[in-house]
Amino acid sequence: MASSPLGRPTRGTTGTNRLRRNDRWIAASDAFRDAVDPLVIDLGYGASGVTALELAARLMKVRRDVQVIGFELDPERVAAARAQLDAVRAGRTAFAPDLPVSFARGGFEVPLSGDRQPAVIRAMNVLRQYDEEDVPEAWRSMAARLPPAGMLFEGTCDEIGRIASWVDVAPTGAPVRFTISLRLAELERPSIVAERLPKALIHRNVRGEGIHDLLVALDREWDRAAPLSTFGATQRFLAAVTALKEQGHPVLGNRGRWRLGELTVPWEAVAPR
Repeated sequence: MASSPLGRPTRGTTGTNRLRRNDRWIAASDAFRDAVDPLVIDLGYGASGVTALELAARLMKVRRDVQVIGFELDPERVAAARAQLDAVRAGRTAFAPDLPVSFARGGFEVPLSGDRQPAVIRAMNVLRQYDEEDVPEAWRSMAARLPPAGMLFEGTCDEIGRIASWVDVAPTGAPVRFTISLRLAELERPSIVAERLPKALIHRNVRGEGIHDLLVALDREWDRAAPLSTFGATQRFLAAVTALKEQGHPVLGNRGRWRLGELTVPWEAVAPR
């Protein structure tokens, strides 16, 4: 346990299913699936421990040997999450009583006993109150705890988890990929994600920046694919992303991921200029 955890307190807002899109991304990641020790950190989980509980429940479907630890700066939040966990252990919730979750006090230093290293660190909605220039150091501090094949996932989402984006950060602290993830039903325009970009990008959605170019192009192809709305929003989004790729945008992944409302590009495509 850290005596002086690194970081600043967050607002603590969270909610059931808020991070489901990021949970799904982590479950499919090589960093988690191929880990020798599938230890996953939910850093800055907020006033409720529900995101760590949900993350563990979803990851157990992929690896039964997963372990999730939720870290928070505030001792009162840790105590509240442990009380939630007591209810889980007593069988008073919908979660399995033996869910492999624990909660402790900690911040960017990710305090773990011994020389244990987490395969994955998830830090969603943690850096929103920071300045953009603070982000690289925060990435480096967290990523330094990872093994060579580990990954940090840092990003932002809306309050009900319909709009999300995040950055995959390597153990060196270098960003690798950028992903947006949208609930396609009732989606008006993909660029709504501009409101929920990671701190490293949210102030860069202006003409001349890569993230602006990407969102403008995605909106354009979304509009062009409007006739496909007859067949559903998924088909429309698939057409828009396919068009981007055909135009030379460095779109990663495959149709299986795109169908989920995800679009991933190398970090270089959106890195601040």
